[in-house]
Amino acid sequence: MFDRTFILVAAVFALAGFVKGAIGLGLPTIAMGLLAIVMPPVEAAAILLLPSLLTNIWQMVAGPSLRTIVRRLWPMMVGVCLGTWAGMGLMTGTSARYGTAFLGAALALYALTGIVSIRLALPRDWEAIFGPLTGVITGIITAATGVFVIPAVPYLQAIGLEKDDLVQALGLSFTVSTLALAVNIGAAGSLNVSKASITLAAVVMACAGVWLGQTLRLRLPSSVFRRCFFVGLLLLGIYLAARSVA
Repeated sequence: MFDRTFILVAAVFALAGFVKGAIGLGLPTIAMGLLAIVMPPVEAAAILLLPSLLTNIWQMVAGPSLRTIVRRLWPMMVGVCLGTWAGMGLMTGTSARYGTAFLGAALALYALTGIVSIRLALPRDWEAIFGPLTGVITGIITAATGVFVIPAVPYLQAIGLEKDDLVQALGLSFTVSTLALAVNIGAAGSLNVSKASITLAAVVMACAGVWLGQTLRLRLPSSVFRRCFFVGLLLLGIYLAARSVA
């Protein structure tokens, strides 16, 4: 008999995978947001690691421009690692109670950028400064919340990558963030064999969700689905932030 946590995790990753398949991102964002309602962020992040890594590697390698993208974005990736490791312990110890508030704020901010369709443009000459800075800030937020979309996603959208290159760049950024976060989770002692079955369920349901999302993407206007996603994400972020300070 499966317990409630097992069923919840399976359902959450099916939904998160579905959204990622439909719009190309959102798996860690939705998974962390929903799981943080019923468990500490560090435990949610530990369950998230493997399904996030596998789906992001899949996204990263599915294209011809990976080598070019790595050459362009490696300073940002170094910043992601340094920021994540500098924030080690933000999910645990005396600062743990603030994790849900940070997560809610990050989710709400990211949702707002999607709802209002903010499209920033950054000159390529500025990437040498803003790339590493964006990476460090993303890493710190990752260390605190397990979510690695802010400000990485707006930055990658702003530097003018073509559609397919942007998808690969997101996959690269998410993969590096996941690996860097794994170091923090391991240092916190939250990686253990007892989570093997629930992690396996998360992987299976996430992959099934991605497949269903990709199928839906061929049938529905992406703009409609994307707007619904960001509105739901905004409400979830507000709820998490408000609950943590109540």
